[in-house]
Amino acid sequence: MQTGTASIQMLSGNNSKKKLSGHNYTGSPVTDTLTNGFFKVDRSWKVQYWNKAAEKLLGVQAEDIIGKNIWDKFADLLPLEFYTVYQSAFLQTIPVHFEEYWGQMGAWFDVVTYHLDDTLSVSFKSSNKPHAEYPENPYQRLKVLTELYKFVTEITNDCLWEWDVQQKEIFWIDGGHKKVFGYPIENALIPQQFWEACLHPDDRQRVLDKITAAIDGGITETWQDEYRFRKANGEYAYVCDRGHLIYQDGVVARIIGATQDNTEKVLLENKLEVERAEGLMEVTNAVITAQENERSAIGRELHDNINQVLAIAKMNIQMAKTHTDKTSFYLDKSLELVSNVITDIRLLTKKMIIPALEFTGLFENIRNLIEDLSEVHPSVIAFYTSNLTEAEINEKLRVNIYRIIQEQLNNILTHTKATYADIALFKDAGNIVLLISDNGEGCEVGMVKKGVGSINIMSRAHLFHGTVYTISTPGEGYLLKITFPVSNPEQVMYD
Repeated sequence: MQTGTASIQMLSGNNSKKKLSGHNYTGSPVTDTLTNGFFKVDRSWKVQYWNKAAEKLLGVQAEDIIGKNIWDKFADLLPLEFYTVYQSAFLQTIPVHFEEYWGQMGAWFDVVTYHLDDTLSVSFKSSNKPHAEYPENPYQRLKVLTELYKFVTEITNDCLWEWDVQQKEIFWIDGGHKKVFGYPIENALIPQQFWEACLHPDDRQRVLDKITAAIDGGITETWQDEYRFRKANGEYAYVCDRGHLIYQDGVVARIIGATQDNTEKVLLENKLEVERAEGLMEVTNAVITAQENERSAIGRELHDNINQVLAIAKMNIQMAKTHTDKTSFYLDKSLELVSNVITDIRLLTKKMIIPALEFTGLFENIRNLIEDLSEVHPSVIAFYTSNLTEAEINEKLRVNIYRIIQEQLNNILTHTKATYADIALFKDAGNIVLLISDNGEGCEVGMVKKGVGSINIMSRAHLFHGTVYTISTPGEGYLLKITFPVSNPEQVMYD
């Protein structure tokens, strides 16, 4: 561990002569550090790239072959099998792997090719110069990889670290923690206690218990947790921390990992959760308000009308008992009043209870509703159906469609001053579509606060995965469009 840490400090810390500026990576390509030979050719077999390992393995310098046809250069050297495989590789969309013996080189070559965008990339190893025998300037390769690594960490939110479990020290690698959390610490050791102190008090014990269990368990290779981490300015960031446990003699000696700042993601999820909760509360309040309004209306009807009529009927019956000469008159009057009560109760219950759909049907019930409303309202209401049978509508959805129409017609007749309204129910592109329009006052959609009726309509639509559209402008009427999917009609959110 100390050797690795020292190397990183030497190459990436204050001793490094090369500093990165912003996000401009000025180091060497990572392919220059490979012990594998690597080159690229285009459709005409002209070499576009040739790395240093290829120079070493094939004895050809990049400046002598880039821009030239590879077959011209190796015409007398390459086996025919290589040419055949390379030609077929241009027709492949997946990597091609093969092994061939190259007599002129006196070695086996392990080759992988990949074709993309009219370019063939080739990576190869030679049996007479394997990796173990090819340590050319390892310090330089490590330096290139470190520079590349630093560049990558600068453009990500990952903060890399190495934890010495026995010494209880954590090495914060490069500037990730400085950039993300604001701590002026780069390539330095911090006490484990400092990291623990940065854990949110409500998360600390849970996080420590979990990582202790991973270390003491002796069987797991990874650890991961999410918690809140205190930044240098005192604010807390939501982070996801992952680590790989490294064992020595069966005991966890080190953990190497990365901490990622997920604050933006968590806050967005929390915001969406609050919005969902508020939406649910709005729907719940609308349902409760609608129920209370309905109960109040029923109570008023019973108290102010039906109860009074029954009281008068009772008085007439009493008068018939005491005035024997007018018994028939008072009894007839009582019968008339009782008949009126029966009619009123029937009208009251008709608003609350839909006649059995299996006997009357949805379409007929809608027409009956329109007929009943036409008796007390001057507005003209029309109903149309097209390309749709009732058998295609789930029974529960039929009830909901009826209630939506009932609610919207009540809104139209109560608030809009409309003289006519149209109701259309049809199937289009595999969906059931309900359109309700009127020529009333209209409104500016989005500017008017939704009432209980509108919220009830939207909640009923959403129960059946319906989509609600509204179109209206002041003085131009109102259009309500609800689209229900026909598929899986039973999969609704209530029973």
